[in-house]
Amino acid sequence: MYTVYDFDGSGNGYKVWLLLHFLGEKYERVRTNILEGETHTDDFLKINPIGKIPALMLEDGRCLPESNAIMHYLAEGTPWLPSDRFAHAQVLSWTYFEQYSHEPNIAVLRFWRHFLTMTPELEALAPEKEKKSHAALAVMEMQLSHTDWLVGNGPTIADIALYAYTHVADEGGISLADYPGINRWIERFASLPNYVPITYHD
Repeated sequence: MYTVYDFDGSGNGYKVWLLLHFLGEKYERVRTNILEGETHTDDFLKINPIGKIPALMLEDGRCLPESNAIMHYLAEGTPWLPSDRFAHAQVLSWTYFEQYSHEPNIAVLRFWRHFLTMTPELEALAPEKEKKSHAALAVMEMQLSHTDWLVGNGPTIADIALYAYTHVADEGGISLADYPGINRWIERFASLPNYVPITYHD
């Protein structure tokens, strides 16, 4: 059985155990409080030297960090990762987009405003994060205004990667009101069999 080390409310952790739900795989969650420094303890650093969640522990004791790499590993050989070479690369492209253009803005704003107390220093940085958040959403909207999913005719790990923080963007002060394609996609995604919300507690 897999073990997932994550933090309640983390979109990156959510990606991993949501995919496990979709795949019908059994797993155990180990909550690791990043706000209290639990990812920097000696015990945790033995699991993941990067000092971040999520981390996936395999049954043989090997550990894999980084949410999108974990999803790629878990989805191999399933419909969540296309076997077609070009579609596979498209999925990877969206996951890179998520990590470089989407997550550093939408997820960071959510972390600041949902989990921390905003300081004048953070408030000064927020407008630029908001601008870049909407730029990332505009790219998604351009795709989802004419397709049901980001790649191909069904959901892939690209959708999971971008759904995780997009659907809670309002918790970081980012409105989705001007993105009808994204909103239809969010509704479509949340209706998938075995879907569970980010607030799910096992």
